[in-house]
Amino acid sequence: MKTLYFITSNKGKLQEATKKLRPLGYAVVQKDLGYPELQTDSLEEVATWGITYIQDRFDEAFMLEDAGLFIDALEGFPGVYSKYVFFTIGLPGILRLLQEADNRKAVFRSVYAYYEPGKKPIIVTGECNGTISQKQQGKNGFGYDPIFIPNGEEKTFGEMTIDKKNKFSHRGRALEKLIAELNTLR
Repeated sequence: MKTLYFITSNKGKLQEATKKLRPLGYAVVQKDLGYPELQTDSLEEVATWGITYIQDRFDEAFMLEDAGLFIDALEGFPGVYSKYVFFTIGLPGILRLLQEADNRKAVFRSVYAYYEPGKKPIIVTGECNGTISQKQQGKNGFGYDPIFIPNGEEKTFGEMTIDKKNKFSHRGRALEKLIAELNTLR
């Protein structure tokens, strides 16, 4: 097994990545190093900044992930500020903001960044289109999962198993792209 360090404090992200990477021969190890998040409108810029910050403090191959929920009716809000918004107004706050909205379309975006000392970083993205539900549904997952329904489904991510969610999720799609890139490095 090849060790792959995942820079995250989020146990849910770790579970999802481990579920996909373990069968491919990767032992995913959580490393909660933290890094200051750049204030920008681009998830790619946040991830690139994270790599730059961490590569000077850690000399092993690692990956990190940044994601956001972009809601049409809120002009892309909360976007790159999703974590902050989740911990300040939470799901009830987002549902209140959308109370009168007819358009509940949203997209989850994820960016995985992989860095190996002496090599160029790999940055990949994944998206999942869907809608925001009228109320919180389900206890699985984390973050905005209980209010996000992927297109073509009737259940929120919060009502799905990790395996089912990974078939649709932005994070799962980005991780599949990263796996393809890692396979070319082997």
